[in-house]
Amino acid sequence: MPQKTRFVGLDVAKSKVDACIRSEGLRLSAPSTPEGRAGLVAWVRANRVGRAVMEASGGYERGWAEALRAAGVEVRIVDPKRVRHFAKAAGRLAKNDPIDADTIAWFAEAFPDREAQPHDPARDEIDRLVAARTALKDAEDRIKQQGEHRPPAVVAKALAAIAKTIRAELRKVEGAIAAKIKANPGFARRAEIIASVPGLAAQTAAGVIAWLPELGHVTNQAAAALIGAAPYDDDSGGRKGQRHIKGGRRKLRNLLYMPVMGAATRHNPMLKAHYQRLRARGKEAKVALIACMRKLIVILNTMLARDQTWNPPVRAAR
Repeated sequence: MPQKTRFVGLDVAKSKVDACIRSEGLRLSAPSTPEGRAGLVAWVRANRVGRAVMEASGGYERGWAEALRAAGVEVRIVDPKRVRHFAKAAGRLAKNDPIDADTIAWFAEAFPDREAQPHDPARDEIDRLVAARTALKDAEDRIKQQGEHRPPAVVAKALAAIAKTIRAELRKVEGAIAAKIKANPGFARRAEIIASVPGLAAQTAAGVIAWLPELGHVTNQAAAALIGAAPYDDDSGGRKGQRHIKGGRRKLRNLLYMPVMGAATRHNPMLKAHYQRLRARGKEAKVALIACMRKLIVILNTMLARDQTWNPPVRAAR
């Protein structure tokens, strides 16, 4: 009989991690220090853990994941909302760090079949750079909005100086992203394929590379669901509810929204025709744009699977 995988649930905070091997009733709390990570790794090894499961926690999970992977332990990083919904469904309303670690371990045992994500350090670097660029763009937009309200001269001068600095730093980050992608033949080819689509550019390609590595390796339906552009039924008995998109990777969906708007209204003949057909049928502008995003992600999924650029464009399923 094959040996059953032993799971450890990890609740990661800024200063520490709480660990729980629920099947054995074992617990550990370790500080977020090199010594704490080494102690957790030794404890995990001593208890023959096969997979560590933790929630995405704004980046604090990265150091723990790297230490465990280096020790040969599989790591699975899950959406915190899924774990919380699981806890509520189980009637577990109390919440603290040890309870959360136990809940994550329970979640891992209940849904054990999904494979741990293969770690790609090169993609992780691009992920961090794209996230940093997004944060800088958000800061630039906020500064611009403040400047539109006719602030006092001294404030306007300060805002202009800050905006100038942000633009300079953005150029540096974008240069670093381009260099990382160019240095990796696989990423460079993916970027070439994505950027060949009219309306998409280098930063959109970088976002897709960083935040949707599955693209080109999954079904069209799965690709649409991963980005959160797949509408879900809301029916019960004789009631036919309105379908809505749910879940998905919001930061990538947000990144794609403006490029899709430009492609669907100006730059991309295929998406523009699709958008106009939907609007002519009475669809709201935002609904039509999300439908165009779904069509675009299906097109990209097909192009990457076939290793083809836009010219000639591939035929994408509706």
